[in-house]
Amino acid sequence: MIERLDAAGFEACLPGLAVLLADAVEAGASVGFLAGLDVSAATAWWRTRKAAVEAGALAVWVARAGDRIVGTVSLAYSDKPSQKHRADVVKLMVSTARRGRGLGRRLLSTAEQAAAASGVTLLMLDTETGSAAERLYEEAGWHRYGIVPAMAADPSGVRRDCSFFYRTVAL
Repeated sequence: MIERLDAAGFEACLPGLAVLLADAVEAGASVGFLAGLDVSAATAWWRTRKAAVEAGALAVWVARAGDRIVGTVSLAYSDKPSQKHRADVVKLMVSTARRGRGLGRRLLSTAEQAAAASGVTLLMLDTETGSAAERLYEEAGWHRYGIVPAMAADPSGVRRDCSFFYRTVAL
């Protein structure tokens, strides 16, 4: 089951989101954190997103297996008046135990459909070049428009290239 979180739901899901983030980093996902991220630090980071969720600037979805959060994706809406037609897909993560079963694709599709329903016609994202996530985006019909060398460090601290993608969505 995939559901969009309101502010109260987001607060209730903080522990599960934190476990998911720590799991992703431990597994080597390049999602902006270094190895050794513990659940309390992951919780603190997610908590910094709460105001954006409350304001509607960030939409967060979670996928559950029973009472456990096994995946998430977010849309970060632009706050610039000239860019209200676009949003960024951020923090698409699937627990290591659930990878390879199509959940990432379902989460991405959920974000794409919600974007279109909200009037967003252009989605953007970035990911580590050569990663499983990059393959997911290519297979889902996203268009790579550039690579920046050594843009961000992976969890082990090694700088990696970053691929940038866009996708147009229909209203």
